[in-house]
Amino acid sequence: MRWALIKAAVAGTTMVALAFLIPLGLMVQQTARDRAFTAAERQAAALGPALAITTDQDAVNRALASTDAGAQNRMAVHLPVPAASATEPGAGGAGGPTIGVARAAAADVATASGQGRSFTVEVPGGYTLLQPVAVDTGRTAVVEVFVADGDLTRGVSTAWLVLSAVALALVAISVLVADRMGTRIVASARRLAAAARSLGAGDLAVRVPVDGRAAAGSPEELREAAHAFNTMADRVVQLLAAERELAADLSHRLRTPLTVLRLNAESLGEGDAADATRHAVSQLEREVDQIIRSARRAPEDAPAVAVGCDAAEVIRERVGFWSALAEDEGRPWQLAGAERATPVPVQRGDLAAAVDALLGNVFRHTAVGTAFSVDVLATGSSVIVLVGDAGPGFSDPAVALKRGEGHGGEGSTGLGLDIVRKFAEATGGDLGLGRSAVLGGAEIRLRLRTRPDGGAPRAGRRRNRGALFRR
Repeated sequence: MRWALIKAAVAGTTMVALAFLIPLGLMVQQTARDRAFTAAERQAAALGPALAITTDQDAVNRALASTDAGAQNRMAVHLPVPAASATEPGAGGAGGPTIGVARAAAADVATASGQGRSFTVEVPGGYTLLQPVAVDTGRTAVVEVFVADGDLTRGVSTAWLVLSAVALALVAISVLVADRMGTRIVASARRLAAAARSLGAGDLAVRVPVDGRAAAGSPEELREAAHAFNTMADRVVQLLAAERELAADLSHRLRTPLTVLRLNAESLGEGDAADATRHAVSQLEREVDQIIRSARRAPEDAPAVAVGCDAAEVIRERVGFWSALAEDEGRPWQLAGAERATPVPVQRGDLAAAVDALLGNVFRHTAVGTAFSVDVLATGSSVIVLVGDAGPGFSDPAVALKRGEGHGGEGSTGLGLDIVRKFAEATGGDLGLGRSAVLGGAEIRLRLRTRPDGGAPRAGRRRNRGALFRR
């Protein structure tokens, strides 16, 4: 915007300056030419009174030397034939002697004398003015004044330089004015762009000034845009606050059934299954409490959380948690590739929730006793988690990934796979659905991006097998 205004100012001012500069320059050039010939006419007219009094060569020579042009050998007088010897041939073009340095041709001198009018003749190095002067009845002298080419252009170069300097000054002033105006416009646009970037980065408190000194000089259109941005930001804050309250309220409603579930779990007595159930209920209560606290906490009050965890460790922990339920339901399972440390740029809780969603999907949508497997593959640029089962698979993978649809069925909201997909895409990865080549059922491929460059999966994976896989 700033450079566009400057270019427009330069173009407009340049055209206006040229529109005045060229005619003025041509006029100055013509004025210098007219001035030179006018000065020559004055020099010729200065000899008129002397020639009217006498045509004596000595007297005329003295009168010629008294003029500036005569002193510079740029003037000559062509005298007529003396009256006493009118029948004798003259030495000059006017029929008589020539005093001074003559440059015009004899024919031109004779023409001026015969026609009785002045005119200019081009000669080497310039022009000559031939001015006839009547000395007495029937006799005419011709005064010749030489005008050099330099006299015709004297002062023209200086005038062109002055006019060019004025034009450049006008262009420079227009550039400064345009730059000043452009700076204000660009500053306003940059403030608006910076506020938009900050809002996109999560700074919900950012606003664009529309009044006061900070907004002084801003165009009315940008003021309106800033006001609209502030209104939008306020609305976003209100919507987020409403969403947090809704999430907190919904989570709080889970407390009553969780309390009943915990009391029932306490009455189960002793045993591995009872302990696993009580552990699951306790963990569920902690998760609900965390959701309520997070939902009611404003984003700016949220504590900083370190980003990054060991994917292999998290997957081992979550598979171990679900293995107890797998043993109870008689589900064979296997875990492969989770022995080495596999760092990923995600929070530990988010990865654990994603793995729980994938494993919970297996338990929810396959029959009791259906085998499942979890494989971890690390490449140079990503970590891939494969969760497969021996169930019926996906009838339509595209529909399964749509938010709110999925497998459906009792106890399913259809949001699990969509949440995992968004989690993967936040790292630059993706979520894919297919059929397991080993177990024959569904296979979910979760790819988490770790860095831009690609690489081949690491070889050599040791499998941990559970339940029927060890039989």
